[in-house]
Amino acid sequence: MILDIIGYIVLGLIVGALARLAVPGRNPMSWWMTLLLGVVGALLGGLVTSAIIGEGHNIIEFIVSVAVAAALVVIYGAMVRRQAV
Repeated sequence: MILDIIGYIVLGLIVGALARLAVPGRNPMSWWMTLLLGVVGALLGGLVTSAIIGEGHNIIEFIVSVAVAAALVVIYGAMVRRQAV
């Protein structure tokens, strides 16, 4: 259980960093928000992939996780910019 949580945190950091790199422009995010969005993206991407094509497709799950996290980064950036106006 503890190793799973640590694994999701590490995967979340990687997925969050890749998502920030995938979204062009300046991002007003802190490192902890990157971690949070990466972990949420990894979880949602894994769940969506498992529901659609089943278990055992790690590469596809990783790609979908990065895409979901990138979408979350875009949504978060839009929310922060809207609050600043």
